[in-house]
Amino acid sequence: MAEKAEKTAGSVARVRAALLAAGHPDTIIPAPAGARTAADAAAALGCEVARIVKSLIFRLGDAPLLVLVSGANRVDPARLAALFPAAALGRADAAFVRAATGFAIGGVAPLGHLTPPETVIDADLLALDPLFAAAGAPDYLFRTSAEALLRITGGRVAELRA
Repeated sequence: MAEKAEKTAGSVARVRAALLAAGHPDTIIPAPAGARTAADAAAALGCEVARIVKSLIFRLGDAPLLVLVSGANRVDPARLAALFPAAALGRADAAFVRAATGFAIGGVAPLGHLTPPETVIDADLLALDPLFAAAGAPDYLFRTSAEALLRITGGRVAELRA
């Protein structure tokens, strides 16, 4: 149990350091009941599920692709693939996610990755403020905005909703 707590603390600290380095305030908060899913996170915060940013990792060849999507949306695979016509786009398994990001599924943050990913941001997030994203562990979140996500990730906006 102590080893898990150390890993969680290290992942959250990495996100905190990345937020501060990017000029974003430290808005990390605990979600003691857990926030492994968008619905769990929304319930913990008492907000709409649409305001939860899901951080999905895909494989773009051998590299990670981070897709930030509204918790209320599902990604349309055809729309996502159309953004990368010359690349092999596929699902990432838990081992790939952990190796590329340093985070476990359910705690993948939009920043602080071990391997900086290319990032695509769901256009639907632009209409929502505030937003809440995972902060490196399934029981920590941080408050942000779409504008801040664009700035700190260098992501590009696309219509992704299925």
